[in-house]
Amino acid sequence: MKQVYVDYNASTPIAPEVREAMVPFLESHFGNPSALHAEGANAKKAVQHARDQVASLLNCTDHEIIFTSGGSESNNHVLKGVFESYSHRGNHIITTKIEHPAVMNPCKYLEWHGARITYVGVDQHGRVDLNEIKAAITEDTILISVMHANNEVGTIQPIAEIGKLAKEHNIFFHTDASQSVGKVPIDVNELQIDFLTIAGHKLYAPKGVGALFIRDGLEIEPLVHGADHENGRRAGTENVIFAVGLGKACELAGATMGENEQIQALRDFFWEQLQAQFNERISLNGHLDERLPNTLNVNFIGQVGQDVLAKLPQVAASTGSACHAGEVTLSPVLAAMGVDPEVGKGAIRFSLGKYTTKEEIDTVLSLLRDM
Repeated sequence: MKQVYVDYNASTPIAPEVREAMVPFLESHFGNPSALHAEGANAKKAVQHARDQVASLLNCTDHEIIFTSGGSESNNHVLKGVFESYSHRGNHIITTKIEHPAVMNPCKYLEWHGARITYVGVDQHGRVDLNEIKAAITEDTILISVMHANNEVGTIQPIAEIGKLAKEHNIFFHTDASQSVGKVPIDVNELQIDFLTIAGHKLYAPKGVGALFIRDGLEIEPLVHGADHENGRRAGTENVIFAVGLGKACELAGATMGENEQIQALRDFFWEQLQAQFNERISLNGHLDERLPNTLNVNFIGQVGQDVLAKLPQVAASTGSACHAGEVTLSPVLAAMGVDPEVGKGAIRFSLGKYTTKEEIDTVLSLLRDM
């Protein structure tokens, strides 16, 4: 039996349209965008077109987009860049207890270098409390960094409200939108975002490429120093092939945003069937409504998530706990949400995508029924 892939939050396949757009730059168009000859001009034009495509999805200008190697680099660039460039204004950063390690670990690094970090909590649904962020603000606060949507449980944060709060206090606002770009509409101006992170392999582009939105007028120290690429904001010869892929993926995401309603309907069908199948032996992690349309994180009560998936090698999904030497430990996200360890040890994240079919969901349901 072919494996059923329901781990789209971990990584998406490359869309055929994206692959097709990249092929010419794999086979014949190999010029350096900085070169002055025709091949260089063609490459430069391709990168610019890709930049326009990314900018269009976020409703920003092309010069507010820089290409990076992925979400981790984009997050590191913002956190370290703001701290280095605006330390004269303060050394305090506010983030949450459920951020991706690509935010948490740079914050820990900055703490070693004199930053003061406040990690605000979340409620049982994984939502931050705006009042807790407000209470954490001091005269030394220079940045608030809150992920747009959580990668494990899919909960969407009140980004517009946080953006408004940040502006009222003249604080920079960053959101890691790696999981949400392409799944829900994002307008950086409506949300009042200063910095936004994109990861290509979460929206049907290749791994190893991402983008960073930096609002016009803001300058932060580059993470990578060298020649004057990306208008001096990120050194290194542009990865033309992957930039083209990410640009096409963003264009595709904008054109097919309506497909997410179908994905959500399939996810909801999956959840309804699981409830009918397991009754009181299953529960939901994450917000019921304010959640990514493709994400379903559930607890198989009385079981261990890793054990469940081990019995189902035909299903590709992720667990919400780790087992070491017989001890089961909840993920930091579930722990921050206050999930009972005896319940959360059975957590499994199923994340659907544009290629998920009802037949595949029926197959997963059947396999779970027979395990």
